[in-house]
Amino acid sequence: MIHSTEAVSTRDDLAGFVASLAREARQVPNTWENRDLQSFLEALAAWINDMDGYFLNQGTPAPEQPSWRTVAQMLAAATTYE
Repeated sequence: MIHSTEAVSTRDDLAGFVASLAREARQVPNTWENRDLQSFLEALAAWINDMDGYFLNQGTPAPEQPSWRTVAQMLAAATTYE
């Protein structure tokens, strides 16, 4: 299972988060909607373009400069975003 993006606040946290994504992709790939690299990258680009709506739904403004946590949110979203 993907660790929470809420725990990501440093570069080291993000590296650990990405490692957990890699483990999940290898161990339980059926939990991902976007299982191949092309689909994942297309979903990542789409989510980045649409992320203002995500933050609006969370009641917060979209960040002008992404934090390590925001990058983790982008990567986590790309696993399932269509």
